Amino acid sequence: MASPIPVVQSGRIRVLKQGSGPLVGPVVYWMFRDQRIRDNWALIHAVDEANKANVPVAIAFNLFDQFLGAKARQLGFMLRGLQKLHSNLENTLQIPFFLFQGEAVDTIPNFLKECGASLLVTDFSPLRDVRSWKEKICERVSESVTVHEVDAHNVVPVWVASNKLEYSAKTIRGKINKLLPEYLIELPAIGPPKIKWLSPNPPIDWPKLIADVVRKGAEVPELEWCEPGEDAALEVLMGSKNGFLTARLKNYSTERNNPLKPQALSGLSPYLHFGQISAQRCALEAHKVRKLYTQAVDTFLEELIVRRELADNFCYYQPRYDSLLGAWEWARKTLMEHASDKREHIYTREQLEKAQTADPLWNASQLEMVHYGKMHGFMRMYWAKKILEWTSGPEEALAITIYLNDKYHIDGRDPSGYVGCMWSICGLHDQGWRERPVFGKIRYMNYAGCKRKFNVDGYISYVKRLVGESKKRKAEVYFDKKAKELRS
Repeated sequence: MASPIPVVQSGRIRVLKQGSGPLVGPVVYWMFRDQRIRDNWALIHAVDEANKANVPVAIAFNLFDQFLGAKARQLGFMLRGLQKLHSNLENTLQIPFFLFQGEAVDTIPNFLKECGASLLVTDFSPLRDVRSWKEKICERVSESVTVHEVDAHNVVPVWVASNKLEYSAKTIRGKINKLLPEYLIELPAIGPPKIKWLSPNPPIDWPKLIADVVRKGAEVPELEWCEPGEDAALEVLMGSKNGFLTARLKNYSTERNNPLKPQALSGLSPYLHFGQISAQRCALEAHKVRKLYTQAVDTFLEELIVRRELADNFCYYQPRYDSLLGAWEWARKTLMEHASDKREHIYTREQLEKAQTADPLWNASQLEMVHYGKMHGFMRMYWAKKILEWTSGPEEALAITIYLNDKYHIDGRDPSGYVGCMWSICGLHDQGWRERPVFGKIRYMNYAGCKRKFNVDGYISYVKRLVGESKKRKAEVYFDKKAKELRS
């Protein structure tokens, strides 16, 4: 008899550890990077494997204490999204959701042992720490347990797209585009598993958990403009009022590089970062309207697929993705040759963090990130390149850039963020340019160039308004809190 056709393409799945025994115990999906029920290849695979073996399936999530410096802004958004996911899971798929706190290398193996699991399914992340945890988990689980990793984040799985570190978008684009007909397919619907999970599922006190995390990370407060969760993500993509594909797409290719036109951008990066929406879903829906706005859709798909997957490729094949040692040799050489060049200004990390420079445009971009949680993509390039110009050397510049990016951006601690910093400072995925002081052959950007590109004074005024509104809201929250304390 022919074996059943797998629901998930084999190229999307990697066996990290082959267990010695058959699949007789439950399947556990350790959810990490792809925090959604819809369009999630890892969850689809976990349910499919459980159904084939007639065993139950559960989702486990491990909450780290401020993962890579994440604060209230990032963790609050993530946990509020997970709270909605938990509720949706119970109402639709009846799959239990277990939340653990501590180190995943302890909590996940312990849970597998307690429930007698035979298969652990994980989603994919190219980041060093996550890969290291997976290696340790494979060592710590029972000999009989199998571990599968599913790339549910990229349209073309990172190890299928390329088996090596790619030099630029130009070298990976053809490889990805060739594989899109095979991988950019509609995802199968998922229903409740055949076998129910019988052991009790401990309740999660979400309000207490969120309040605790928000209090601990209060230094970088939550944002009001982006609502977390899968439904909110779909609304941003294709909502009837102001969805990207339904209302804002037509101006994407012409206005996305203008910092005064933030509405021209998709607004999807927080949701893509936390996996609250699938890049594959975004691409499938964009294809449906391509005939209407061909150039805009093609530009969007280049950013969504080629550029994002190039970032994953870099972090996957270059473990020093956040270091000067991860740059190409030509870039390291030119940066070191100019490391001791005289700088017009030298600022400390604290001065930069507080936007205390002599450049009002740079200060505005820093304040946009601190108060709004998202700096316009064009300004991110200028912002990082100025940090190279204003610090003692390229190593310090890169370290400060990554620190500020990860602390304040809602989509920080992401391969695209690391690659953006490396592109700006270390010429990654770029070419050598005319040599000049400090920058060497790294591409240069300056204030005059920005003035030619967009209305600089208009952008500075726009950020001032944003900051004013943010401070006003903070003051209102503070006085409301004090009033409640006095009443009680």
